[in-house]
Amino acid sequence: MQVQTYLFFDGRCEEAIEFYRSALGAEVEMLMRFKDSPEPPQPGMVPPGAEDKVMHASFRIGESMVMASDGRCQGQPSFQGFALSLSAADQAEAERLFAALSEGGQVQMPLAKTFFSLCFGMVADRFGVSWMIIVPA
Repeated sequence: MQVQTYLFFDGRCEEAIEFYRSALGAEVEMLMRFKDSPEPPQPGMVPPGAEDKVMHASFRIGESMVMASDGRCQGQPSFQGFALSLSAADQAEAERLFAALSEGGQVQMPLAKTFFSLCFGMVADRFGVSWMIIVPA
């Protein structure tokens, strides 16, 4: 069994993917727009004007696969109750990742040495996705 992350960006998926490309080196493996679906959507599933939005995308960050979509494009995304964790090789990489994710976001806990890590911090990126950056002890 495998658990994978699936994020719904309510209309900002393509923008988020581009941000993760530049901030984290994400590599897009698949991206399909609603208009490219081989089957027509059920009535009411795709709001008018959302045909060019992302129906499904998958991208790789390091060795992990993340899936994403614009969902039903009905408002602001709500990313609460979870965080994605990035293990950095060293403090320099942690600082680089933290700075990139912090741009336009909100620092929740600045990077610092902790009893469990050489360097650990938490940030919500500009889309509201929470990230934990850690350098394993």
